Amino acid sequence: MDLFDYVREKNNKSEAPLAKRLRPTTLEEVVGQSHIIGKDKLLYRAIKADKLSSVIFYGPPGTGKTTLAMVIANTTSSEFRQLNATTAGKKDMEQVVSEAKDMLGMYQKKTILFIDEIHRFNKAQQDYLLPFVEDGTITLIGATTENPFFEVNGALISRSHIFKLEPLTKEDIEVLIKRAVYDNEKGLGSFHADITDEACEFLADMAGGDARNALNAVEIGVLTTEPSDDGRIHITLEVAEECIQRRAIRFDKSGDNHYDTISAFIKSMRGSDPQAAVYYLAKMLDAGESVTFIARRIMICASEDVGNADPQALQVAVSAALAVERVGMPESQIILAHAAIYVASAPKSNSIVNAIYDAMNAVKHEPHDPVPIYLRDAHYSGAKEFGVEGYKYAHSYPNHYVDQQYLPDNMVGRSFYVPGDLGYEKQIKEYFDLIHGGKK
Repeated sequence: MDLFDYVREKNNKSEAPLAKRLRPTTLEEVVGQSHIIGKDKLLYRAIKADKLSSVIFYGPPGTGKTTLAMVIANTTSSEFRQLNATTAGKKDMEQVVSEAKDMLGMYQKKTILFIDEIHRFNKAQQDYLLPFVEDGTITLIGATTENPFFEVNGALISRSHIFKLEPLTKEDIEVLIKRAVYDNEKGLGSFHADITDEACEFLADMAGGDARNALNAVEIGVLTTEPSDDGRIHITLEVAEECIQRRAIRFDKSGDNHYDTISAFIKSMRGSDPQAAVYYLAKMLDAGESVTFIARRIMICASEDVGNADPQALQVAVSAALAVERVGMPESQIILAHAAIYVASAPKSNSIVNAIYDAMNAVKHEPHDPVPIYLRDAHYSGAKEFGVEGYKYAHSYPNHYVDQQYLPDNMVGRSFYVPGDLGYEKQIKEYFDLIHGGKK
C-alpha cells in the first residue's frame, strides 16, 4: 500500500457511517445473539478454531449478519472475499472461484466467500456455486433477511449450517448506543457528548431490534447538536425525538401507563369495540411495544373472551402471531390490526374460562375419586384380568353418542362447560340438547 492508498483508506474509515465504524472485529465485541455465539456454542467454537464450514445467517436487518461475517474475516487464516448479490453477476463469481482455486492449489489456503443478500441470486447463480462449495474450493457464508428454506437452493442448504439471528433486545441496543457515544476510537467519544438514560431507552425502543436505526439516530444527534455552556453535547430525550422523527409517548414498559394501555386494548376487544382496539394497538406500536407481546395478548383474548362462540378467532390470532415473527415491522402492524379487529368483532363467550377455572378449583380442593374402570387404558395384555372392560365406543351408536359416565363418581352431575347463546356456541348447545337433553 502506497502513501496515497493509506491516506484514502484512513479518510474513508473516518467518514464511514457510525454503524460501520462500530462494527466489531472480535467475537468478544459482538453484542447479542448469545444463542448462537455463546462460548459453548458451535459457531463460537468453529470461528475460534478457524474451522468454519459453510453457513447461512438468517435474520432481520440490523441484527449482525454482516458483523459476524466481518468478525470471521478478521479472525480466519483463509482468504476472505465478499460479494453483494444485488450487484454481483456470474463473472464476479467466476473470478472469485478462479482465485480460490489458485490459492488452494499453490498455497493450500482456503477461501471464504461472503455473499450478502444471497436470496437475491437466481437459481442459476446459486447452482453455479454448488460444486465449488461441495468440493471445498470455497467456504460459503450467506446472509439473508428471507427464510433460506424458501429462497436458497436446497442443495446449498443441505451443505450449510443455518443460524437464525434474532432482533437485538432493548438492553443490547442500549449497550451499543453508549458505546457509540463514549468510545473514543470507533465511536463519537472525541465529540465530548453524553446521552441521558431516558434518551438512550427511547432510541433503543424505537430501533425495533435494529441496531443500525439507533446508531444512525445517535450519529445525527451528536453531529447536529451544538455544545452547551459546559462544552459538552447533551443528547436529551428532546434531541433523540428530533433525530428519529418520533414523539416519545409516555409509555413506560415497566410502569402504570404500559399496563393501562394494554388493559384498555384487551378490554376494548372484549367489549366488541374494534375502533378502540385498533387505536390502542396503534398507540402501543408507536411507543415501540414488542409485536410478539401484542400478538400473545390477542391470542389469549381469542380464547378467553371469544372461545367457542367463534373458534376461528383463535386460528386468526395464532396465524397473526406466526406471521409477525416472519414479517417484522412495519408490515406487522397490518397483521396485528387484522387479528385485533377480528377478535373485537367476533361474538363473545367466557364459557371456556369458567370451565377450566371451575375444573382447576375442583381438582385442587375436592377429593379425587378414581377414573371409572372402563375408561382406563386397556392396551396391554391382562387388562381384562384387572377388570378393565365395559367401555362403550361412541361411534358405534346413533348420533355417535352413547350415555355413559365419564366423570369420577364424586363429580357426576357437575357442569364445568356451559355454552353460551351466541355464535357457534348456540350450535353446541343445540347439539347437547339433541344428544342428552342439555344436561352437559
